[in-house]
Amino acid sequence: MLAAVILAVLSAAPPDLAAVGIVLSPRPESSVAILRADGRTRVVGPGDTAFGGRVARITSHSVVLEFEDGRRELRLAASTPPARAARAVATPPAGEPADRAGADAAARVLERQEVERRLGTEIPRILAETTLLPVSDGSATVGFTLTRVPEGTLLTDAGLRPGDVLTHVNDVAIDSLPTLIALWPRLQSASTLRAQVLRNGQPISLTVTLR
Repeated sequence: MLAAVILAVLSAAPPDLAAVGIVLSPRPESSVAILRADGRTRVVGPGDTAFGGRVARITSHSVVLEFEDGRRELRLAASTPPARAARAVATPPAGEPADRAGADAAARVLERQEVERRLGTEIPRILAETTLLPVSDGSATVGFTLTRVPEGTLLTDAGLRPGDVLTHVNDVAIDSLPTLIALWPRLQSASTLRAQVLRNGQPISLTVTLR
């Protein structure tokens, strides 16, 4: 019976299946990968099933999935280097005018269909060009400073700027990179996205409504 269930879940790999991002964790079981096929994106960890296969292993340069017809290794594109959980502590820069911060905190409305279309083309660039550094309070990570954010992407359109310290997304505390990446499946069906950031030491809420 168990074998029949496994075979029912596993199928042939989609022809356009690709790994577009990898976040490594010091604990291999906590590493995550971003897979894309058929115009859809999935965030997975070891043991998860996606696109008809089961994730067997995530390394620094590839994702290995098991399908009914055998194993397939998806190598990460050279232009999208894997992220690693950094251990440096960063503090947000100062000097931005208060009125500019208030403008960025305004609620935004985006078309869901347009967001999904742009994600298909922007995810490799976002993964390659966004730089995060953890901010610690003693031994615990309490957020991540965005030291670099690619201009003209959904990140900047949502109001995020270099120097922002991301602390929460939809009320989930961002205490690690895997936590942040693993939010993606939940955010895909959400109608409102809320990010709490610290900008120049001041808390700001960024809200995006998808319609």
